[in-house]
Amino acid sequence: AEIVEVTIPGLDEVVGAFRTRRLDHSNFPYVYLDATYLHVRTEHAMVVSKAVVVATGVSADGRREVLGLDVGDSEDEVFWRGFLTSLKARGLSGVQLVISDQHAGLVAAIARTMQGSSHQRCRVHFIRNVLAHVPKSESEMVAAVFRTIFAQPDLASMSKQWDKVRDDLAARYPKVGALMDAAKTEVLAFAAFPREHWRKIWSTNPLERLNKEVKRRADVVGI
Repeated sequence: AEIVEVTIPGLDEVVGAFRTRRLDHSNFPYVYLDATYLHVRTEHAMVVSKAVVVATGVSADGRREVLGLDVGDSEDEVFWRGFLTSLKARGLSGVQLVISDQHAGLVAAIARTMQGSSHQRCRVHFIRNVLAHVPKSESEMVAAVFRTIFAQPDLASMSKQWDKVRDDLAARYPKVGALMDAAKTEVLAFAAFPREHWRKIWSTNPLERLNKEVKRRADVVGI
């Protein structure tokens, strides 16, 4: 079938204005960062897989807004640092919690560019990391045990339950113990915020629908 390229006059300008607009119209206490992977044609006409990273902010009144997006290497600290610095240069402020997965380089970039903000490691992705060290036949049981942590009413109770679950799991799966020791502070960071916000900020799940839409639109053109 013949492929017809359609050009929409002024689209580049509209997209450019959106990507560079000022962000100082509101404070955004919560910022989600996530990456989805697409085929991208490079300047040398090669087709490679790259990350489309998206930042979404939640304002103090609960309004959600896409703050920015870029294409690059999701494992590169310099790329993430440049992306986050550009958001701040456009006026991003009031950030108290950054919610993300544990991409290599991202956590270091958050620490350097978003000082004064806590980092929430995506709970869903962390559970997957834990289950990678567990036999498949026991994964459902382990996931259920792990979820008891988040059924607790406050941070102190969660911390206590985390330690109990950690000891129980480490006795059977030694690698899980070290994994949980290293991740505790970041996975439980959400509990320092209002309880009614917890389900929205303990994972990057709110971005999944947006990422699916990005992929759906990109699939139309293929690259």
